[in-house]
Amino acid sequence: MSTYLLVHGAWHDARCWDRTAPLLEAAGHRVFRPSLTGYGDKAHLLGPEVGLDTHVEDVVRLIKDEDLTDVVLVGHSYAGLVISSAANEVPERVAHLVYLDAMVPEHGETAVDAQPVTQHLIDAAAATDAPWRIPPLPELPPPFGLFGVTDPADQEWLRGMLSDHPVRCLQQPACLDNPSLRQVPRTHIHCVGAAPEGIVRRPVPAFQPDGTPSQVRELPTGHDCMITMPVELSELLLDVAG
Repeated sequence: MSTYLLVHGAWHDARCWDRTAPLLEAAGHRVFRPSLTGYGDKAHLLGPEVGLDTHVEDVVRLIKDEDLTDVVLVGHSYAGLVISSAANEVPERVAHLVYLDAMVPEHGETAVDAQPVTQHLIDAAAATDAPWRIPPLPELPPPFGLFGVTDPADQEWLRGMLSDHPVRCLQQPACLDNPSLRQVPRTHIHCVGAAPEGIVRRPVPAFQPDGTPSQVRELPTGHDCMITMPVELSELLLDVAG
């Protein structure tokens, strides 16, 4: 039995894993999928003080409170920064990092460094009467849809969970200064369906920080693959755990 900790990205909450988590559980594994501060059941905590550090603390506290070990830590999109910094704090409890169509930072980098297009979102928010919050990205014409989701029923369901994202989350730097973090293996899962202009994925280095060849998998779908291809995603995640 493995333990999966699934961390949602910006604007989403834990419900985005509703189709993927049961498949992992049906295979005999434990699954944790918290909503980060400001989302889902913690939506009332959204405020300008919420940042990357807040979300890292959410994940680290859960790992410690539940005494989790050998965790397969999965971060979608923005949560690539979250899982990186969380693993930096408790590398001895993390068995594998999975970057799911995610931002992959170096030490000291922000979301803007990892995905420069996010600066435009910060600038747009600064011109409003609530400069600390960024509304969800708008639905785009096919084939882009809403975060890569194009089915109308799925879009309606997804809209019901989306909420604003604090600017501070995109401005605080990731911390990856623990030497033990380099020994945690990584897998990158890329969604290779249509992507809007300006979304540029960093090339994955040929070798992981631990010196082994990088592991890259692909899913032929849009960004929210846990909604559009949950079966295929769960199979990749099960393969990661061996």
